[in-house]
Amino acid sequence: MSFTLFYYIWCLMKHLPNLLTLANLFCGCSAIAFILNAQPFYIAQGGISLPVWGVEQLYWGSLLIGIAAICDILDGFVARSLQLFSPIGKDLDSLADLVSFGVAPAMILFKLLWAAEMKEPGALNASMLTTAPAFLLACFGALRLARFNVSAPQKGGFTGMPIPAAGIFVASFPLLLWYNPYGIGEFLYNKWVIYLIIALLSWLMVSKIRFIKLMPAKWDMAHTWPQLILIVATVALFFAVKSAAIPFAFILYILLSLFYKQPVEKTTAEASL
Repeated sequence: MSFTLFYYIWCLMKHLPNLLTLANLFCGCSAIAFILNAQPFYIAQGGISLPVWGVEQLYWGSLLIGIAAICDILDGFVARSLQLFSPIGKDLDSLADLVSFGVAPAMILFKLLWAAEMKEPGALNASMLTTAPAFLLACFGALRLARFNVSAPQKGGFTGMPIPAAGIFVASFPLLLWYNPYGIGEFLYNKWVIYLIIALLSWLMVSKIRFIKLMPAKWDMAHTWPQLILIVATVALFFAVKSAAIPFAFILYILLSLFYKQPVEKTTAEASL
């Protein structure tokens, strides 16, 4: 009896990383459903047209992307701890990341561009082509993941911004719209601001800039001080600026990656991309 129980526990543990990856994918798909269900409309108040959203749907979409990020962290941690690595697991992880941090955040950008178009005169005749750039985030995210999959393992960091970082940044936008700290949320109804964000994130993901790993395999002050600074600063920002903490932490992540230089050998596969 005890041997049978041990066997089933071992089978569960052996597949735990992939189960967590599938949970990541499930959350990403669910987030897309909630985000697409959020319909913007406008009410006239004091001669001003104010946007109103299906706030609950956007909130749940952002929350599910956040849960997907936790699952993404845990599947890597479990795989390293139990030494359970496989080509299937690596490809499955990339597919899940593309949905949760590429397609789902792209849907948020799509909704923001749609809301921006609804504010324009003649909105009923607006072309859907103006919202199409939102999906560039998913396209460049796919390219980033494909390049990562054919590259040799990189110690200490990544070449190009990891797609989860870009996805979590975009997932914070509905929170900014709801709480509107310091009036930041109002800028997200400007389509040119959204276009700029799309262009910047797309470029960062496929750039040759070295970005630090958010969750290094080994922690020590000599090599992981940027991550420690980022964690402490993010916690402090949550107490100070609440919902605006994620965008500020994202900017800090970029700055720390730019200032922290670590020598890295360029692989043949990476050099050709």
